[in-house]
This record gives sequence, C-alpha cells and structure tokens, in this order.
Amino acid sequence: MTTLFISDLHLSAERPDITACFLRFMAEETHHIDALYVLGDLFEMWIGDDEDSPFLQQVKHAFKTLTDTGTPCYFIHGNRDFLIGKQFSRQTGIALLPQHTVVDLYGTPTLILHGDTLCIEDQAYQRYRKKVHNPVIQWLFARLPLSYRVKVGDKFRSNSGKNNQTKSQSIMDVTQAEVVRVMRDAHVTQMIHGHTHRPDIHDLDINGIPAQRIVLGDWYDHGSVLVYRSDGYQLETRDFSASNTK
Repeated sequence: MTTLFISDLHLSAERPDITACFLRFMAEETHHIDALYVLGDLFEMWIGDDEDSPFLQQVKHAFKTLTDTGTPCYFIHGNRDFLIGKQFSRQTGIALLPQHTVVDLYGTPTLILHGDTLCIEDQAYQRYRKKVHNPVIQWLFARLPLSYRVKVGDKFRSNSGKNNQTKSQSIMDVTQAEVVRVMRDAHVTQMIHGHTHRPDIHDLDINGIPAQRIVLGDWYDHGSVLVYRSDGYQLETRDFSASNTK
C-alpha cells in the first residue's frame, strides 16, 4: 500500500537529464502503487494543450501507460503549468484536481496543494497569479498563435528568474500563519505541497493539536519523491545517473 507524490520537476526539452530520470521513475517505480500525485510545476512552462513535440509525447506516453493499467494519477496545477487542461487530461488519463484538495491517506485526511497560494508575503506574485488565473485572460491567451505563445512563455521564464534573484528567501517561502489558517479551515492536521523547493517535514500546532507540513523537493539536481505508505512516509531522492538511488 504505497502512494507517491512528486512536484516541481520543471520538465523541458532543454533538460534531458531530468526527463530521463522522470521516465525511469515512471517505468520502474509506479507498478503496484495505489496512486501517483503530481503537485504542480510538472513542466517548466505550459503554453497550451495544443503544443506537441517528441519531448511532450514521451511524457504523455509515460502517464498514459500508467493510467491504462488502472492506477489513478492526479494533478494539481502549479505556477508554471496552470494552463494544463482537459485535452492533456484526456491524452494522459490524469485527473485534474482543485488547487486545494483533501485526500484520505490511509486514514489520515491530508490537504494537498502546489503551495504558491501559501506565499502571501510575495504580494507581487500574488497579484500576478490573480491576473493569469482570470478565465477571460486564459481564454484570450489560448487563442493566440502558438508561435506567439512560445515567445511569451520564454519571456516569462526570463523575467521570473530575474525577479526571484531580487527577492528575499523569506518572501518566497510560505507564510506560517497562512499555513495554519488553511489547514484549520480544511480541518486537517497534515499538509503536502511543493513550490518552495525546500524539501522537509515541519512539525506545527493547530489549535493545540500536533500537525505536520510535508514539503516536496524539486528535480533540478536530482529526483525527489515522497513515498507514503500505510505505516509511514519518507522523502527520498533519485540520482540522475542511476535508478533508485535513495
């Protein structure tokens, strides 16, 4: 009885090492699991479901191979791939979940999310997030020529990197009070998220009750997987040059 969680892979054709590690993970580690959850930023950038390439076909095939076996796979949008839509879901068999979703992990109600909504001190990002999640803006963007959307995506990636270099680490991290508020409102004592690229397990207190926040790691230097079993869980890494290195 095992459920796997991953996030922040930032897959792109420019990083074949990450893609190879991901494909190896899908081929070797997803057999006989209960479910796979992808908590956002699967891709470095997603400009629309109509984009297709040999790289994307590989990724889609890996997911479709898994879901065709009957193993459920779930996805929560990240800040880089919030435009993933129903076409991608149909092509892969992945079920798209709301940005905040409570799941039952072997008897423990757990709130899962990407994590960017918890970073409320980064006010500039939260203003940007509100704009790009506007359905009207997304509808208009999807109807622009693919070549133009590629240029917009490239510009966004460049600007995002420059902006993050000028922000303090504390601003880009989650706000503790917001974590507590969100968990309290969801009536849970366990949360799993990504986004911050700071894998760790944090103990906290929700109205006098012990609680935990599990943060998934990114895949920039190695793979990162939360292996959650009915008798416990562990954050593990996967080496790019060899399979199943923990």
